[in-house]
Amino acid sequence: MLEADLLIKNGTLLTMDGRASIIENGFVAVTGDIISHVGADHGSPMKAKKVIDAKGGIILPGLINGHTHAAMTLFRGLADDLPLMEWLNNYIFPVESRMDQDFVYTGTLLACAEMILSGTTTFCDMYLFEDEVAKAAKQAGMRCLAGEVLYDFPSPNYGPIEKGLEYTESLISKWRGDPLISIAVEPHSVYTCSADLLVKANSLALKHGAPLVIHIAETASEVQEVIRRFGKRPFAYLESLNILGPHLIADHCVHLDDAEIARIAGNGVKVIHNPESNMKLASGISPVPKLLAQGITVGLGTDGCASNNNLDLFEEMDTAAKLQKVGNMDPTVLDALTTLRMVTTSGARALGLEKLIGSLEVGKKADIIVLDTNRPHLTPLYNPYSHLVYAARGNDVTHSVIDGRLVLEERNLLTLELKDVLRRANDKAENVLNWLSKSDTY
Repeated sequence: MLEADLLIKNGTLLTMDGRASIIENGFVAVTGDIISHVGADHGSPMKAKKVIDAKGGIILPGLINGHTHAAMTLFRGLADDLPLMEWLNNYIFPVESRMDQDFVYTGTLLACAEMILSGTTTFCDMYLFEDEVAKAAKQAGMRCLAGEVLYDFPSPNYGPIEKGLEYTESLISKWRGDPLISIAVEPHSVYTCSADLLVKANSLALKHGAPLVIHIAETASEVQEVIRRFGKRPFAYLESLNILGPHLIADHCVHLDDAEIARIAGNGVKVIHNPESNMKLASGISPVPKLLAQGITVGLGTDGCASNNNLDLFEEMDTAAKLQKVGNMDPTVLDALTTLRMVTTSGARALGLEKLIGSLEVGKKADIIVLDTNRPHLTPLYNPYSHLVYAARGNDVTHSVIDGRLVLEERNLLTLELKDVLRRANDKAENVLNWLSKSDTY
């Protein structure tokens, strides 16, 4: 008799493997933190310490949020529908300058609760006090690629920029070998980082085999500013600094010309698309079909809750697919399967985690979610890929397993006390309002 620690059965299994295999009446078994068996349930005996009945729902890999600022959940709805610079200078910057470790820890706990409840099992984060982000993710049982944001001006966390690289290296050392937490080197952008900082950040990433994450080509004004200052478009400028490579994760990539797309493809750069944030801030539409046509790996991110305003990747997938269809006036672009890959296999590849997660295959880490399809908006079910992208919602997720650990069971969080997280978040919101009332620009 086959034995496992956890068995998830009686569901439509979307493996997201290279063949996009769909297994009706499928099961997946977990031993320790590893997927040990995947297949169709033909009544073969399987013994497990814990059995989850998917009740005819969909079983698939946990979703991967390729770019966010988790603690910004505490700024959700703070100042919507404003021009970007007014939003930043009058609201976000004044409160960020007063943040501390506990603020970021609390905001990240809130983000983790939201993400687990909507099917996300892995996220890539860029913000301040990132050791607190890592601690919160660890507490929640989530997989996280974290990185302290680096820029040329002083940080509320580490102070002067020379301390920023030291702080990042200390994070790499502290979390090395952790089963859930990985560290990236994360200069904010070309326009907020000197050439010296960008080169040093890249060297640090290469030294430790860590990803290098950067915001780039997000707005037309950013591109024009880079051209004005450096005489080159953003990717040409990074190429002149010998920074382009397969270790680079480029967030946004909205305003690209054909030469830049060729540079991205030729250097194996990975891209994270953030459609809802780009729409809300009127940044534009990333040329995702062109990127995919050139063989570029594209993942999907929500960005932070201050510019989205949620972390639901099901909603993000729906938006991503429909935005490209209307933007290209072609209903065939960015089909459902391709879009789902952006938060599973392609998302994993974008973060350098493809050997560990992204598909339900024997030997991979057990990051698995279950959706309840016995709901009006998911009935009838002809094509599960179509349903997941165009009809499913985050609150259809009933179970979540991360690294072999059950973290969500029948919509109940098992790793966090939700009432306590919400109470802490509301307390921090009172601080935000108090800080803004004392701000000179408010």
